[in-house]
Amino acid sequence: MRRPRPSLRVGALLAVAALALTACAGSTDDPAADPTSSGPPEPVEIRFSWWGSDTRHELTQQVLDKFTEKYPHITVVPDYTDWNSYFDKLGTAVAGGDAPDVITQEERFLNDYASRGVLADINELGVDTSKIDENVLQSGTIDDALYGVATGVNAYSIIADPAAFAAAGIEMPDDTTWTWEEYVEIANEITAKTGGTIYGAQDYGFNEPGFSIFARQRGESLYTDDQKLGYDEKTLAEWWQYSLDLQAGGGQPDAAKTIEVDAGGPEQSLVGTGTGAMAWFWTNQLTAITNASGKELKLLRVPGESEEERTGMYFKPAMYYSISAKSEHPEESALLVDFLLNDPAAGEILLSDRGLPANTDVRAAVQDKFSPTDKQAAEFLADLEDEIVDGPPVPPVGAGEVAEITRRINQEVLFGRLSPADAAKQYTMEVEAAIGG
Repeated sequence: MRRPRPSLRVGALLAVAALALTACAGSTDDPAADPTSSGPPEPVEIRFSWWGSDTRHELTQQVLDKFTEKYPHITVVPDYTDWNSYFDKLGTAVAGGDAPDVITQEERFLNDYASRGVLADINELGVDTSKIDENVLQSGTIDDALYGVATGVNAYSIIADPAAFAAAGIEMPDDTTWTWEEYVEIANEITAKTGGTIYGAQDYGFNEPGFSIFARQRGESLYTDDQKLGYDEKTLAEWWQYSLDLQAGGGQPDAAKTIEVDAGGPEQSLVGTGTGAMAWFWTNQLTAITNASGKELKLLRVPGESEEERTGMYFKPAMYYSISAKSEHPEESALLVDFLLNDPAAGEILLSDRGLPANTDVRAAVQDKFSPTDKQAAEFLADLEDEIVDGPPVPPVGAGEVAEITRRINQEVLFGRLSPADAAKQYTMEVEAAIGG
């Protein structure tokens, strides 16, 4: 079912225009631009935290150098680490009253920091969000306050290997109409017709966004706006039953191999190693899996987008930019976030490093510089724009524990130690305990 794309917020444009004029007047290095100024702006130092690889650190520093050229009175102190230690470090800094001015946030932890008063409402700081899809902005909004603005966007999708389909003598599916039953049938058939040398699919049950889409297709949700669980346990049991149908029909490996493959990450996925036809991944992982496979791969919509009440797919922020509510320099912090989001110079350097640019104008401006896989992902996202109904609510406080709960209970289902129905009950009990529901 295709739905119209929501319009952008006109009111925000007016607010941003007024605030942007104020910010520019106070931050320009040209004293003549401000009749009350007696000289250049006073030097200001702000801190910007993020996680990632050495490549991300290098790219980010290049962007910060460009920002400093534009605003020479602002010094940005980089504060970065790897993903595994990032939130421990951030939590310690916040507890000590030393939060970074600009904070990179992740979906599962945004509500936690916002609810503790750590984050400022970006809507009040003059950051221009007019070129970011309303559904994407919604994913960082809590009680009408924008606590995180997307660095870039992804979509959870199926990465398929056309060569695997050809080897099985099976046509690629029409991803605008295929159903969950057809997904299972196709996967089982690919394994059978290749004599088990290629599996039809890799298990999808280790990642809760997959269930979120499944529930949304049925008019339900993983989480509700009021921070509760929003699905029927029968829906969750049905999601796991399709996985068992794949396992029983040979469409995906047995439990032991499935867990081994999942632990290997995108590069060691079935599609990445040329031993599978389909796997569920984020669109920004297409490049890594393509490079691992050495083949041209294709992005597909998930099954079931046209057979139930509504579409379930959504645009997910790769990560968020947030601003500390305790920052001594909120205007300069907002200038940095605005630059990261809206300046083409930043977009040309970062490209898809933090997801495809959330600003659609910047994305279009730098698309020619994308790799072939990033171009495919950008086209795929653009094609989804009029199909996506909305974004899911910001996950509740405690949602950081849900990834591990999902992974552990999925293993129990795959090994047959829990039935789908019992797993759904167990899952609900554990997730409610984690989020205080």
